[in-house]
Amino acid sequence: MSQVFHARHDDTAFEPFELGTVQWLRRPGDNGNEKLSSGIWKVTPEEAPEPFDLPIDEDETIYIVSGHLRIEVKDGDAFDLTAGSMASFSAGAMTRWTVVEPTIEFFVYS
Repeated sequence: MSQVFHARHDDTAFEPFELGTVQWLRRPGDNGNEKLSSGIWKVTPEEAPEPFDLPIDEDETIYIVSGHLRIEVKDGDAFDLTAGSMASFSAGAMTRWTVVEPTIEFFVYS
C-alpha cells in the first residue's frame, strides 16, 4: 500500500535525536522501505560544542533551511553550508561536522 507523507514544521512535534532534535516526515520503515526516511533536524552549537565525526551509513541529502554547518569529508573537501545550501553524501563517506550557528536542516536518507 502506498502512502503520502505530509507535515508542517511544528515545534511541538520535535523529539530527541542523536544530537539535537528531529521532526520526522517519513520514518525508517514507513511503507515497508527501511532505507528511505526524511525530516527536519534542529541543532545548536550548545548541543554540539565540539566538531563530531559522522560516518555516513546510507546516502544522505541535506538542505539548510537556516543556520550554518561546516562539514569536512575525510581526504576530501570542506563545505560551509548556510541557508539555501544543499549537499549529498554517498554511503561510506567519513565526515566531521561543526555546528557554527543554530541550524535547521531538511534531510533525506536513502
